[in-house]
Amino acid sequence: MSADLQWQIIRKNSCFLVKGRGVTFTREPNNLTGRNSFRYNGLVHKKTLGVEPCSDGKGVVLVTRKATGTRKPASSFNKVELKKGNRAALNTIRKTLRKNRYRKDLKMKALRRASAILYSQRPVVLKKAPRKKRE
Repeated sequence: MSADLQWQIIRKNSCFLVKGRGVTFTREPNNLTGRNSFRYNGLVHKKTLGVEPCSDGKGVVLVTRKATGTRKPASSFNKVELKKGNRAALNTIRKTLRKNRYRKDLKMKALRRASAILYSQRPVVLKKAPRKKRE
């Protein structure tokens, strides 16, 4: 079944939809932006890409769809944990997209998502209260 036909079927009727005022969002896996649109849909395209936080809270997981085995949804995804560091993780995402000829329109979205996840995992430094002046 073509991606266009699948999109026409699930466009307005999906268990992942979150309808608000005017804009419709989605919680589907491998949707980098969370918008309900054909371009960013993670269910209908052959090559999809997802960035998720690691289960232990350190690093990100790069999720890509395999070219083969599309009839077995449970085993059709390839997950790679990226824990070496922030710059190394972002460079690995760039190289993976370029090497496997993934969609160029998803590159910046994936990097921004990974960067936001890594930023949120940074430890919080508590600032000391300012000292009171002596009189």
